[in-house]
Amino acid sequence: MSDVAIAAKDLTRTFGSFTAVDHISFEVRTGEVFGFLGANGAGKTTAMRMLIGLLAPSGGTARVAGHDVYTESEAIKRSIGYMSQRFSLYEDLTPRENIRLYGGIYGLTRQQIRERTERMLARLGLAGVADEQVHSLPLGWRQKLAFSVALVHEPRIVFLDEPTSGVDPITRRQFWELIYEAASAGTTVLVTTHYMDEAEYCDRISIMVAGRIGAIGTPADLKKQFGVDSIDELFVRLARPTADRIPNPESRIPDPGAAPSERRQ
Repeated sequence: MSDVAIAAKDLTRTFGSFTAVDHISFEVRTGEVFGFLGANGAGKTTAMRMLIGLLAPSGGTARVAGHDVYTESEAIKRSIGYMSQRFSLYEDLTPRENIRLYGGIYGLTRQQIRERTERMLARLGLAGVADEQVHSLPLGWRQKLAFSVALVHEPRIVFLDEPTSGVDPITRRQFWELIYEAASAGTTVLVTTHYMDEAEYCDRISIMVAGRIGAIGTPADLKKQFGVDSIDELFVRLARPTADRIPNPESRIPDPGAAPSERRQ
């Protein structure tokens, strides 16, 4: 198996005369937690949707789990998990029913679905509410359930689009513990976020500004390189000159409804 899970070179996406993603190049290693940071409208979600086969690139190349984004989008979808920034479970179903539904969609056997359902509910502490409708559960529980469902078929790569948006700090930390658990088992994680403190949880990060990668590397290396004390300070330095003129093309793209590091502590 290749050590490179995701490789993009000059990946570009335009909408008319507007360039949402502008010739970005990067690689993500197998088992790595890679963070896409940036303000809303910086191009994070557009880039992710190209990588998962939901949006055709306008230029450049990319391979995900060894598959070409232009010609093998269906193979990519079978190799990945995806959690959208909008809640991606069926809220009128129960946690148990959601797990079973997605297990069937991903082609698991009945025995696999049964075993993984019980294991997942126990690990998340949801056994006591397994048969209650999802909409009645706290947001943090729903987000952790959605992440676990994205992993139910044990994908090679999981894409998380602002998964902790709107949840409290304690739940955010618990969510990142689930991310570490997945990465430790060999799953590559690409996560977008606009929370700069979450950069410290990633093995490496890229900071997107106006569709381009303004900086890329480990959090420690970037702070040293730019002479700053925090990623937040670095982000402000990179983003402030363009913050007032960045449109938000991602708001125009319909959500498809798609349902390992020594530094980790």
